[in-house]
Amino acid sequence: MRKTAIAIAVVVCLLTLGIVGLNTATAQDENPATRSVVVRDGDGDVLARTPLDGDRFAVGYRNSIYETLAEERYTVTADGDFRLREIAAVQLAVLEEYYGVPGAPTPAEDHDRLDWTVPPDPANTPVFTELSLAATDLGQRTLYVPGKPPLELWRLVDDDAPFIVLEIEEKS
Repeated sequence: MRKTAIAIAVVVCLLTLGIVGLNTATAQDENPATRSVVVRDGDGDVLARTPLDGDRFAVGYRNSIYETLAEERYTVTADGDFRLREIAAVQLAVLEEYYGVPGAPTPAEDHDRLDWTVPPDPANTPVFTELSLAATDLGQRTLYVPGKPPLELWRLVDDDAPFIVLEIEEKS
């Protein structure tokens, strides 16, 4: 009887260890690599790195023609590129005239930073591995990552070298 009890205890322990090991392996597989939006200067030096909790981020700016706020919103793809998913603006004309989108903009949701949104042209939706931008005081480009404070990109560079590059970095 004692040998049977010991055998049962050993089997239970082994099964428990196997289940714990399986759960640990599964948890590791479910944890995707950590992605960040990386901001580099013209020489390739890292100016900032903002971790992504999901797959979305936005770049806002002051439109130089209409002098109102606009935003380009991106989704990071499975291969680490990022695709324009939506354009938003305070002023409707920015979307209709400046961007010339084919669809009609719609009022933004109540919690949105801006007033109007529209998807990009489905026949010509940009996808980037990196995006070069001028981060000037006039444009006030700002990186928005959900759950993180806004990152004022124009404050990271000098007026004589305002160009930055955004890219997605993945670390496992």
